[in-house]
Amino acid sequence: MKFLLQSLVLESAARTPERTALRLLDATLSYSELEQRSNQVAHVLYDFGVRRGDRVGIYSPKSLEAVISLYGILKAGAAYVPLDPLAPAERVAMIIRDCGLRGLCTSAVMSEHLPAVVARAAGLAWTLGISTAVRPELSTADWQVVAQAPAHPLAQTLTEQDLAYILYTSGSTGTPKGVVHTHRSALAFVEWAVAEFGLHGDDVLSGHAPLHFDLSTFDLFAAATVGATTLLLPESIKRLPASLAELIARMRVTTWYSVPTALIQLLLRGALAAYDLSALRRVLFAGEVLPTKFLRALMQRLPGARFSNLYGPTETNVCTFYHVPPLAEEADEPIPIGRPCANTELLVLDESGAAVRPGESGELVVRGPLVMRGYWQRPELNERAFFIRDSAAPTPDVYYRTGDLVVEELAGGYRLLGRRDNQVKTRGYRVDLEEVEQALLGCAAVEQAAAYALPDEEGSCLIAAAVVFCAGHTASLPELRALLAATLPPYALPTQLAAVSELPRTSTGKIDRPTLRARALSARNHPHG
Repeated sequence: MKFLLQSLVLESAARTPERTALRLLDATLSYSELEQRSNQVAHVLYDFGVRRGDRVGIYSPKSLEAVISLYGILKAGAAYVPLDPLAPAERVAMIIRDCGLRGLCTSAVMSEHLPAVVARAAGLAWTLGISTAVRPELSTADWQVVAQAPAHPLAQTLTEQDLAYILYTSGSTGTPKGVVHTHRSALAFVEWAVAEFGLHGDDVLSGHAPLHFDLSTFDLFAAATVGATTLLLPESIKRLPASLAELIARMRVTTWYSVPTALIQLLLRGALAAYDLSALRRVLFAGEVLPTKFLRALMQRLPGARFSNLYGPTETNVCTFYHVPPLAEEADEPIPIGRPCANTELLVLDESGAAVRPGESGELVVRGPLVMRGYWQRPELNERAFFIRDSAAPTPDVYYRTGDLVVEELAGGYRLLGRRDNQVKTRGYRVDLEEVEQALLGCAAVEQAAAYALPDEEGSCLIAAAVVFCAGHTASLPELRALLAATLPPYALPTQLAAVSELPRTSTGKIDRPTLRARALSARNHPHG
């Protein structure tokens, strides 16, 4: 096993220096250029005082420069922390404070938002403009300074247990939590994926996921492992399924990896029959359930591609996989999540922590090298997140609790049943419904709030919420939506918001979300009834 993620670029640059590492529309970057320019970023960061174990943020949409910065951060011995460029300024600043970021690599398109972020964040020592268009007053240095830095590697002493990146996910208390991955946990996943899917240097991988989404680690690091090309997909293209299909065909993409929603959009609105997609040999999807009816249609439209379902929360990278066989016309059951990845052990536990037998449902726990180190500076979360088996043993086995309910099928493999808690997946993002509720309750006019998930027409789910306003307050729902937009990321905003006189309760006094969900579905299906 290679020990460091940045060594992937170094080795590919040595083997195939002129091969394209990254492409964004008509702009390209070879492996030799990626190696040299990321070395230059590392030298600049070192001059800024960045050292082993520090954390450096990337506040930019995905771009060639953002990926150069990502590798430069790793080469400086630090961990990269990608920040959602669409998130509210306060949320971005909270992550900066929580993670103790030394500085930010940011692009010109974020110049409008950067002052508000910096004003709310504490401790930022510098910002590096990763394009020459960043206003001088917003950056300590810019890309012109990087271009003048040494292009040779920066001497570093790192191990596979050093921090590689921290990804922030939704938190139940209203505070996002940082998932810490080391070089070892990242490479364990990447090297498994390369072997399992047979990637090689002539492949072109779709870079669909933003950097703050864990799917992006496959797009970048699996490609770098074999010297393949990552095609970075701009947001403007991703929102237009027909244009995206044309780009996939024109760039001869061989490996696609995304959330199911993106595939469904391509199927329904991408006019796939109009394009030559014969180069596409692998279609991987993860993050939520892909309805069987859509999967069957995609497999019929792309008969030369092999479809695989990948499962695993951000904390485990990917821990199971399922290669989808031909689907019968009458098949409508959700497809399984499959078998564990190599060097990964799974257990299914009942509420007492005892392992259940195949055919019985329980919570899935995971052990293996691809599991995260833990949550950043959240010891109370770490204590709840891990299950220790035989704690009296000299080296007890430690498993991560996924919170997902599964059943191990008698024929082998696992089938996903649902969540143990209030976390849901929407458009591939994990959102904790309690975080949405905390944001609603943070509004002065709101007395009570309940968030819940509704199915949409494409097999994913949407977030809905009901609120009870405080007596005497006259806040409107549009005003409440505007307040939420300043707190929550776009994907976590309720698409359906209702004001009610009281929330239904169960006999134990808990909010009756199934009743709220049923009422919302009835109102959606019978808008005038």
